[in-house]
Amino acid sequence: MKALILAAGLGSRLKPLTDNKPKALIEINGTSLIELVINRLIRFGFNQLIINVHHYADDIIKFLNKKNNFGIEIVVSNEKDLLLDTGGGLKKAGWFFDDEKPFLIHNVDILSNIDLGILYNSHNSLNSLITLAVQTRYSTRYFLFDEEKNLCGWRNEISNETKITRDPSGKLTPFAFSGIHIIDPEIFRFMPDLKVFPIVDFYLDIASKHQITYFDHTSSIFLDLGKKENIIRAKELLNIKKI
Repeated sequence: MKALILAAGLGSRLKPLTDNKPKALIEINGTSLIELVINRLIRFGFNQLIINVHHYADDIIKFLNKKNNFGIEIVVSNEKDLLLDTGGGLKKAGWFFDDEKPFLIHNVDILSNIDLGILYNSHNSLNSLITLAVQTRYSTRYFLFDEEKNLCGWRNEISNETKITRDPSGKLTPFAFSGIHIIDPEIFRFMPDLKVFPIVDFYLDIASKHQITYFDHTSSIFLDLGKKENIIRAKELLNIKKI
């Protein structure tokens, strides 16, 4: 199975830790974030990976070479000259997903014990274009889903902005996105004629015409390691082997 690891971010929230290294190589108990994600993907049968890089891109490439690509197929989508944002990063990596099978996207700064196998199978059973891993937890931004589990919009708790892009079937329920999603490669037919764009805006734009649904993993552990305050918590979880 194939997957994309989004690892091109600047890691601004982790400064000064990312002043001299990429976020992907920040270590938790001696293991880098990118290694934690790769090992989890391998555990669930993902053995063909593409990783996008930008900030200290050469350091990530050297790290992967040193690890002999963890014994699997790993290629790099290099955004060294231009950071493409999440949507643009997916678009550039699209050539890799040529087998017409659903693939996974995983942010490099996410630590979770979500069962990726169940997530993948859930996507296949729903026959949707995109399945988003979500939780009921506090966030400043929420995806809004209707009673038929269709993505209908987005809400920003800080700005009080709400964007509805699909007529909802019944009541809307907010869920926090976990930075993990399963995608059908048909998605590349609908990409905008842009190089740089965020994936969330793209999803909202196409939600009115295509089924984008969710997989609720509220019972799973989840940490956003793009936040410095979660680094200590992550060390504790890994020490007691919760992940």
